Amino acid sequence: MNLYQSGKNKLSGTRYAEIRNQALSIFSRIKKRTKRRPYVRSVYFRKQKIFFDYFWPHLYQKHHKERLKRLRYFEAAVDLIRNSRTGPTSGQNPNKKSEILHRFEGLTKDKEQFSVQIKEDLRTDKKYFMSCFPSRGKNK
Repeated sequence: MNLYQSGKNKLSGTRYAEIRNQALSIFSRIKKRTKRRPYVRSVYFRKQKIFFDYFWPHLYQKHHKERLKRLRYFEAAVDLIRNSRTGPTSGQNPNKKSEILHRFEGLTKDKEQFSVQIKEDLRTDKKYFMSCFPSRGKNK
């Protein structure tokens, strides 16, 4: 399997508040680039916009410790979305036939494996960053 080698590390810190503040700082830089909905452009999807509409609500549905694990990979995930040319594993959403879920795999600068999930709405052809999390596979 081809993994994208990110130039970013996990966000550092011991407390959830520290990591959340770092992630929100990164997100605010993304948000300042537009007057409307925040997005990043993806090389893999031919410079199409990837929106953040579902990321934060999805994150806040998780338990506190799970949020901490996922937010650590936020900076590396944004880097992967922007620069990855490696193909994802894609499949139709079993709960909604009009959506495709794309899962990209990557490595942080410290060689820790993580995944990024992007949802594509087939009716509107828009893509949404859903989640980032540590992979269950082996770390390289």
